[in-house]
Amino acid sequence: MRVLVVEDESALAEVIRNGLAEEGFAVDVQHTGPDGLWAATENPYDVVVLDIMLPGLSGYEVCRQLRSRGVWTPVLMLTAKEGEHDQADALDLGADDYLTKPFSFVVLVARLRALVRRGAPARPVVMTAGDLTVDPARRQVTRAGQPVRVTAREFAMLEFLMRHRGDVVSKTQILENVWDAHFDGDPNIVEVYISYLRRKIDQPYGRAAVQTERGMGYRLAADGG
Repeated sequence: MRVLVVEDESALAEVIRNGLAEEGFAVDVQHTGPDGLWAATENPYDVVVLDIMLPGLSGYEVCRQLRSRGVWTPVLMLTAKEGEHDQADALDLGADDYLTKPFSFVVLVARLRALVRRGAPARPVVMTAGDLTVDPARRQVTRAGQPVRVTAREFAMLEFLMRHRGDVVSKTQILENVWDAHFDGDPNIVEVYISYLRRKIDQPYGRAAVQTERGMGYRLAADGG
């Protein structure tokens, strides 16, 4: 799941980034309203965490402009403000949820997952490809009815492939969505994790769901292989 965090408090932004990364999210961070608006308009995100008090453009204005441009990515407003009028303003401008600082990180993660489910009808709660299932809310994977244990990063990669099942996705797309847009490590890490997934969801079951399209990228077979 790819998340954009727009937060001008650098320390808090890093705490959110690191915490969400540990949960398997791919996180991009912007610190101003204009930068956040540009990022949310130009890139595909599953959800946006948007502070209200931002330099350049307020979170209210960023949200209003996103909706006016037809960008319907779910938005969770994050702010130090309290009061029902502030919450009503955020929701009236197109926000999908509202969380007041200080907040519980567990609640933040749960709300982000709920927003993604509610905001994208084409994404069912449990995704399937043949007898392979991925449950993002419970972070569970099964194959042929049997639970498959995966790491947070393996789950994030499998979730991304499952959301695009049947389609070829490039190594760059995987890096941007499973790691982040500014990943500067060895891109061959994608191949390593593809291998990990095959050992867990394919080889023990005699399947070949995770396919390599030479020169183009990878595909998760829509029928589960």
